Amino acid sequence: MNKRDPTVALEAARGDDVRALLAARIARWTTAGSDLSATAIPGLLVYRREAPTEPMGCMVEASVALVVQGAKRVLLGGDAYNYDARRFLITSLDLPVVASVIEASPQRPCLGLVFRLDQRVMAELMVQRSLAPPREQPTGPGLILGETTLPLLDAFGRLMALLDEPEGIAALAPLIEREILYRLLVSDQGARLRQIASVGTHGQRIARAIDWLRTHYAEALRIEELAASVQMSPSSFHQHFRSLTAMSPLQFQKWLRLNEARRLMLTEHLDASTAAYQVGYESPSQFSREYGRLFGAPPRRDIEGLRRLPGTDPAILPT
Repeated sequence: MNKRDPTVALEAARGDDVRALLAARIARWTTAGSDLSATAIPGLLVYRREAPTEPMGCMVEASVALVVQGAKRVLLGGDAYNYDARRFLITSLDLPVVASVIEASPQRPCLGLVFRLDQRVMAELMVQRSLAPPREQPTGPGLILGETTLPLLDAFGRLMALLDEPEGIAALAPLIEREILYRLLVSDQGARLRQIASVGTHGQRIARAIDWLRTHYAEALRIEELAASVQMSPSSFHQHFRSLTAMSPLQFQKWLRLNEARRLMLTEHLDASTAAYQVGYESPSQFSREYGRLFGAPPRRDIEGLRRLPGTDPAILPT
């Protein structure tokens, strides 16, 4: 494409204007150093960081993340996903990841938003707009990078504008949400998203298994029973679970247990043994060993270090 084409230049300039307006709106609803902050619009969170951050472990829900200024990096297993003003990140199901801000300064903070994906609305749109899911493909990672288009930016800008018109949120936000989800479903990564969102696909079955694990992480895990509950063979279940999450089901459960124990010790002041039993461990010594491998220090020393950190958010703790 000819970069001197005036139509292309005009489109790029409009994109810059829409992005700048969206950045100003996010900056208005965030404070320096704030992490994810909820807004009056259900499922919409905003954030602002004025310096790069250390990698932090967190559980990310099924969502689309948009950066309008600066850049972020998310690690899943051994793969890195960098996204910025030109690329969005979709998390197709609840995943434990390591995230960091890689471009930010007080003069030009990293500004962005996260919007939770509503699987029910996506399924409705696929039916109404005849967006057929592609044929089942080999399962890939549960993170997807896509190109941020002007229509998608514009829709998010109108959604953010509703924060200045709270009386219109209930009537108008669902309409804009449907537009955003439609834009994602027809984006350059829409085929993968449609495949994951479709009932009966491997991605949707693994998502159901993850929902069960998040609720029952303290219970004994029987792989054969969990695989059967989502209508998969144990071998297929293992294969697709690891492809999507970069973990085995047992590693995923361990991650959930250890992070919940960390939260209990930090926020509810439980001792290590009590926290270990509460999240499903039968052996405090095994708990301590596995905790140290994940967080780099035994429970007591790790928690003492966290309490010395200013503004530690127990929902998203550094690993």
